[in-house]
Amino acid sequence: MSVLDKLKNMLKGHESQVDKGVDKAGDAVDAKTQGKYSRQVDTGQDRLKDQFGTGGRDKPPPPAA
Repeated sequence: MSVLDKLKNMLKGHESQVDKGVDKAGDAVDAKTQGKYSRQVDTGQDRLKDQFGTGGRDKPPPPAA
């Protein structure tokens, strides 16, 4: 069992807390870098949320075209 699998098992059931932590960490990085790398931070946040958090499951679906 890999480290990522163990981490996923530990975080299972706490996805909303993971999302909050990822957002808070990203905001801290943005504050330290004065927003210089905000696009990269946002991308990293999205990927972490997809991997360990809700992964967009709590977002409403896009409007039908």
